[in-house]
Amino acid sequence: MKKTISRLFTILSFSILLSSCYTLTYTVGTGAQTGVQVKEKNHYLLYGLAPLETSNPVQMAGDTDNYEVTIQHSFVDGLINAITFGIYTPTTTTVTK
Repeated sequence: MKKTISRLFTILSFSILLSSCYTLTYTVGTGAQTGVQVKEKNHYLLYGLAPLETSNPVQMAGDTDNYEVTIQHSFVDGLINAITFGIYTPTTTTVTK
């Protein structure tokens, strides 16, 4: 019995330690030109199923036609998600001009 609990604990520990943060990146036009970044938070409920407020990358880019958008579930976002047991799930949108 102890061996089974020990294995289960080891597998659970490795699955938590080896999980990565969610990141999605896409390029519009020829991509970032100046390196200027604009960041905004996206707010979701129930593990991301119900959006409260989401950012608009086109508005964040302003008048430029070339930019790169990164939507990331960072470590801090994941920590907040874990603390609230998935009730509140933020993500971060970064637009690099």
